[in-house]
Amino acid sequence: MHPEAVKRSLAASGLRCTPQRYAVMAFLAEHTGHPTAAEIFEAVNRVDPRSSRGTTYNNLRDLVQAGLVREVAVEGRAARFDAKGMRHHHFICDRCGNVEDLEWYEVPQPRSGALGKRVLRECEVIFRGLCTKCAPRRHASR
Repeated sequence: MHPEAVKRSLAASGLRCTPQRYAVMAFLAEHTGHPTAAEIFEAVNRVDPRSSRGTTYNNLRDLVQAGLVREVAVEGRAARFDAKGMRHHHFICDRCGNVEDLEWYEVPQPRSGALGKRVLRECEVIFRGLCTKCAPRRHASR
């Protein structure tokens, strides 16, 4: 993502473009993987040692709340983060914890009244199982 596009996306979401917030957003926009908060902190801190762990984590929280970044919960492991670009679903490997992007398709909305007074923001699907690297190991160990 171009530097000006990062700045525009922050401004459009009502967030100030601080150097630390910019660094976190730019890092996520440039990487197709799903890094943990600790991995993001380490990468940002290599570029700008003034960034503290707390500031990085707070910026991630703000970016998630603003809808610019998605937090992907991985059971029993650290959450992973994903810059929201193209809409997509996720596949999470039960063995290694790897998070992969899957092509987007529309998810059926709950029937009218099924949510009670809840307000639905979005629907996404998270598939769980064994990734292509771990699946062969399962069959080979039998």
